[in-house]
Amino acid sequence: MSLSTVLFLFLAHLGVGIAITLVFVSREAGVKFFRFNAGLAAILIGVALAFRYIASGEDVSSLPPANRIADLALAGGEAALLLYWATVVRSLAKIRPAIVAVAVAGGLIAIVIQALDVSSGQSLAVRALTVASFVTSAAMLGGACTAMILGHWYLVIPSLQVSHLQSIVRVHIASMLARIAVVSAAVWLALATSNPDLGPTFRHYVTSVDGIFFWQRVLFGLAGPAVLSYLTWETAKIRSTQSATGILYVDFFTVVVGEVLAKYIVLATHVPV
Repeated sequence: MSLSTVLFLFLAHLGVGIAITLVFVSREAGVKFFRFNAGLAAILIGVALAFRYIASGEDVSSLPPANRIADLALAGGEAALLLYWATVVRSLAKIRPAIVAVAVAGGLIAIVIQALDVSSGQSLAVRALTVASFVTSAAMLGGACTAMILGHWYLVIPSLQVSHLQSIVRVHIASMLARIAVVSAAVWLALATSNPDLGPTFRHYVTSVDGIFFWQRVLFGLAGPAVLSYLTWETAKIRSTQSATGILYVDFFTVVVGEVLAKYIVLATHVPV
């Protein structure tokens, strides 16, 4: 495990998550909104692949075939996002939904393969939870980031209906609840199947000094967004978009901290929190 691998997974999931959440935003947000987010997602995925190059010791050919397939799928998703960005105001605008669908599909394929690689050698239940963990991580990261940017966009388009912000906040809350459910199941399974005779267990990990990373992950990455997303929803209901955006900035920060720690923990313990 290395810092480059942690950053690769985090940035890849954030980029793919942004692409996923573009599907849930109304066209009334405007061309510039979609252009900005598609470009941001493409940049994040490009930087993620650069960290993959660093993590592989400048020898990508040494990666297992599955990893190379995942990286090719991720690169394909990035290419689709760049095409989406380039055609968003041109004559090919009618096929934008198909382009973003290709980007999402490529990203999801990459995420699933990444999860299977990280959980290699584990039980079927752990592998399934790792896939669910990676997918919900991308959805939660993307929902938080897109909601934050859309909230800011009310300064660009003051006449934008507040219902659009409410809709993306609902998507963010749904992804957060799914994330909490997956993490809870993963922790329960890890604790239930702990066997001290086979070496250090996850139960020992969470009660040791190293367990501070797990508790920070829970506090910043799950409890924090749960409270902040609720506050955002209540603020959006009274049409206070500026206050909602301010809360979303803090919410996105807590999600980022939590998901970076989650990537570290899954690589260190094989428990997909």
